[in-house]
Amino acid sequence: MAVYAFVFPGQGSQSVGMGQDLAQAFPSARAVFEEVDDALGENLSKIIFEGPAESLTSTENTQPALMAVSMAVLRVLENEGGLDLASTATLLAGHSLGEYAALAAARSLGIAQTAKLLRLRGQAMQKAVPAGEGGMAALIGATLEQAEEICAQSSKTALVEIANDNGGGQIVLSGKMAGIDAAIALAKEMKIKRAVKLPVSAPFHSSLMKPAETIMAEALEQATIAAPVVPVIANVTAQRETDADTIRKNLVQQVTGRVRWEESVRAMVEMGVDSFVEIGAGKVLSGLIRRIAPDVTTASVGTPDDIEAFLKSL
Repeated sequence: MAVYAFVFPGQGSQSVGMGQDLAQAFPSARAVFEEVDDALGENLSKIIFEGPAESLTSTENTQPALMAVSMAVLRVLENEGGLDLASTATLLAGHSLGEYAALAAARSLGIAQTAKLLRLRGQAMQKAVPAGEGGMAALIGATLEQAEEICAQSSKTALVEIANDNGGGQIVLSGKMAGIDAAIALAKEMKIKRAVKLPVSAPFHSSLMKPAETIMAEALEQATIAAPVVPVIANVTAQRETDADTIRKNLVQQVTGRVRWEESVRAMVEMGVDSFVEIGAGKVLSGLIRRIAPDVTTASVGTPDDIEAFLKSL
């Protein structure tokens, strides 16, 4: 018997048209998109299905959009496929904003509330640092120790921190643009395989996001958070959580904190997980997971065909 963890993608997995075939084929998927549109008071689903890409890539849209697609997939699995999440999945986890989708899946947060929180999170992160002042870069083929050394040296120019430890030698840095430029130059000197600036609009998951953390702390204080029906691995601790107050605290810290994805995947494997199911858009997490834990099986479930294949495999 496979031991499943369901995982939920973050920024970078979005594409125009994602989820449209689900909405056309399944009433329960349509209902999710309608609920998100109603919660935000605008037709976000039109941007998801039709674009333009620039609008979808704006972080205040990307964040609720990816959650909507993940929840549409899950609702189809549950309502049309008869899947019971609590008896199928042992653990849930999500990458950055995907942690909110994981909590919505676990019924810790409601869909409408999650959409509003993610819209606010996107807006707050965007406004935390003036445009052009901050950025992010990916290091490919770097160890955590090398990345820490690069941050320490580059921060003499301007602040640079590790934002994501994605696993498989992929580490994302975040900070002031001058520091990011210094880090890329230093990575080349250190013969790191690749160091590339990312097409993002702000230095996410760094201490520069402190103003956004304050805004999210206030919003999460007011939010209704229930104990999840399946434990969720937190980005900032890489530990399984079921306590609502701890989840609230972790979500606040997550705005400035490191996404410990490699540690999270390793923790899930240690807890017995041998099958990871990526719920929503794209296949980014499945690729990262295979690099971290080559012996596990992965599946990406984001289309009607994927759903059918996954349900048959159970």
